[in-house]
Amino acid sequence: MADYAVVITSYIARYEKNTHSAAGVAESTGIPLPTTSKLLKLLAKNEILDSQRGVKGGFILSRPARLISIAEIIESVDGPIAITDCLDGDRGCDLQKTCIVQEPWQRISAAISETLNNLTLENIIQVADSKKYINRFISLETAR
Repeated sequence: MADYAVVITSYIARYEKNTHSAAGVAESTGIPLPTTSKLLKLLAKNEILDSQRGVKGGFILSRPARLISIAEIIESVDGPIAITDCLDGDRGCDLQKTCIVQEPWQRISAAISETLNNLTLENIIQVADSKKYINRFISLETAR
């Protein structure tokens, strides 16, 4: 579900001046409406999004896209980022006392967490926009 949450928040960030309804986000992203609604509520509960009630209500980012990390989005939907159960903290592992790979997994998990903490919604939008621009340019050049 975290992947859908990143898609949804990226869409809202791209059109940040607008207030977005669940139906509109679902239609624009292709994510089923029940899933979109559930994620929007979860993202609002975890203060990634703000929800506004009323006729012109909907969802907006709670703060600028440059201040929202991808790690925050993932954690708001899936909980702590851990690539194996033994690193989660809540779940134990029967092999924990004798495991020879726990320390390497911790380093790998830390590197992934650091990357996701340093990657913002703004970064995602910039990459998506530059890719669209490049593809449009290539299409124009090919048509000549």
